[in-house]
Amino acid sequence: MIELTNVTKTYRQGGHKVEALRGVDFRIDGPGYFAIMGPSGSGKSTLMHLIGGLDQPDSGKVVINNDDIGSLNERQLTAFRRKGVGIVFQQFNLIPTLTAKQNVALPGVIDRQPRKWIDERADELLKLMDINNRADHRPDALSGGEQQRVAIARALLFKPKLMLADEPTGNLDSTTSERIWNLLGELAETQQITIVMVTHEPAAAAHCQRVFVLGDGQCRDEFEVNGLDASGLATRYQQHL
Repeated sequence: MIELTNVTKTYRQGGHKVEALRGVDFRIDGPGYFAIMGPSGSGKSTLMHLIGGLDQPDSGKVVINNDDIGSLNERQLTAFRRKGVGIVFQQFNLIPTLTAKQNVALPGVIDRQPRKWIDERADELLKLMDINNRADHRPDALSGGEQQRVAIARALLFKPKLMLADEPTGNLDSTTSERIWNLLGELAETQQITIVMVTHEPAAAAHCQRVFVLGDGQCRDEFEVNGLDASGLATRYQQHL
């Protein structure tokens, strides 16, 4: 469960204030596959960073699975970011000198988990992502889609109940993007997790169950996808900007 109540966030750019979020109320009851849409500057990435514990709101409350993120101390917040949520970015953020398996295993190594568990879990995830035959390849020997699947596997290492994906197919071609969107939907169902994807693409959001529309730092609308194709979803989205 994700619940934001009257959340605000303001940044300073030079001598100016930029209100990224202005009293956002937002709730998701998972598991499931959800999209956050909005134009550039609408507050999408800021919202994702707050949900993922990467930043703190100026005011309001962010509750994830009954935990008020703002009440956690630094040690607890670090544990939440490492184990409670998996985050996938547009840039794959893989370590270029490590193999695919080593990249997946890295959070477990940092957390000093038992080596046997790390190896078995990394192998399990690479198989789940259908890239176990690429386990010993470094990122520069992988396609963009393979790199993103490695990044997704890494995000799942500690079996989080929440995954955040920030424009996860922004660097991929349309065919590969379609595979990643379908993969995320399958993971939400088979792993029983909540996946929240930030996107500006109607074709991506059409794979989700529900869409939340942000505009000018506020949640303008939310609607069920219910079989809408990319064109129909784009029309619905435009109506609420």
